[in-house]
Amino acid sequence: MPQSFESGCDPLSPNRNLAPVTARIDDQGCMTVGGCRLSDLAQRYGTPLYVLDEEGIRAACCAYRTALERHYPGPSLAVYASKANSSLAMTAIAASEGLGLDAVSAGELLTALQGGMPAERIVLHGNNKSDDELLLAYRSGVMIVADNQHDLDRLEALIPAGSPPAQLMLRFTPGIECHTHEYIRTGHLDSKFGFDPDQLEPVLRRLKTCAWACVTGLHAHIGSQIFELNPHRDLAAVMADALQLALELGHPIRDLNVGGGLGIRYVQSDDPPTIDAWIQVVAEAVVKACRERDLALPRLLCEPGRSLVASSGVTLYKLGSRKEVPGVRTYISVDGGMSDNPRPITYQSLYTAFLADRPQAEATESITLAGKHCESGDVLLKDLALPPSVSGDVLVVLATGAYNASMSSNYNRIPRPAAVLVHDGIADVIQRRESSEDLLRYDNLPTRLNPRVSVG
Repeated sequence: MPQSFESGCDPLSPNRNLAPVTARIDDQGCMTVGGCRLSDLAQRYGTPLYVLDEEGIRAACCAYRTALERHYPGPSLAVYASKANSSLAMTAIAASEGLGLDAVSAGELLTALQGGMPAERIVLHGNNKSDDELLLAYRSGVMIVADNQHDLDRLEALIPAGSPPAQLMLRFTPGIECHTHEYIRTGHLDSKFGFDPDQLEPVLRRLKTCAWACVTGLHAHIGSQIFELNPHRDLAAVMADALQLALELGHPIRDLNVGGGLGIRYVQSDDPPTIDAWIQVVAEAVVKACRERDLALPRLLCEPGRSLVASSGVTLYKLGSRKEVPGVRTYISVDGGMSDNPRPITYQSLYTAFLADRPQAEATESITLAGKHCESGDVLLKDLALPPSVSGDVLVVLATGAYNASMSSNYNRIPRPAAVLVHDGIADVIQRRESSEDLLRYDNLPTRLNPRVSVG
């Protein structure tokens, strides 16, 4: 009988777990996710391999949706921040669970539309949107988050006179910045996103005179991988002040979007709040701030990304070469690295990892897990405790469902991995593995440089 991999697993708030909610140890002592043995998936689909647990993703979607219904007496919508992991499959799951989606490019927007997300539940972000992106959103009936004056200038130039107005959500910097365990509050934050607070009133006054624009929402976001709750109480008051101002100026504001930022557990010592606790704090703070100002409750939007998908993803690698530096460290290399997970080299991010077929074996050595790329900083994990291992063993890295596939690259011309979605013992490929030949598809060799073609 399979046993749960993680004692104390919280199925109602997947962001608090190290492993996917369906992670089990089978009767052979091997790890399974979604009813699929991970080493079998590695054998069948190759490595590196992204594995996503559908049940866990749906559990997180449900947690956000039901928490909003439980704690906020007005209308609400959880909007999946698709930059965390954008695909047709992820879009389809989010749409079927009643969520919306935020996109930050034409690529993410097309993925959302073709994945079945209704246009009225999509918002387009971005601090430097192209004309093509703005027009695609406008013509598709998507809410556009106006990030700066450039957005407004381009929309004014692009929308023909007499056309229906663009639906706008105005993003501003709230003066609250979060870090994992502390936050600072200032008048103006050094951020590339959003209008400064002192720009808000003149921009709102100007937009009231623009027939091409209809401002129906306000947006602010205070950080990422946040464990503290108090900053969101402050955010509600700041946003309620902005809401009151916009309403007094005659804008038909119906949406208040508080962004996202709830953290997850990457390592055992991480202790993020539950989804329900985060929503409760946000909802109660918005209700309190609105009632203090005698404002009707707007529709409350939030934008979970990492906390919705990260914990439901794992990455599988095969161990390869081993190098021992006496008295210093032992390196074990895998068949991936910074091109499929750039977070360790970029942010010094920490992860939890173990052998797929011996997840509970006693560790006997501490190793440095290195990637295969021609870069000395391509190290996935330092001081990783592992049992005895050999080349070819399958290694599992947990909590890679967010910002791994979406930030992957072809550095060293290494093809991107495949991704599979697992559920009830079935694995479906949702992103095909690239081949080396695929990487040449958009190359163009001028005739004069081609030794196979005689010129003249």
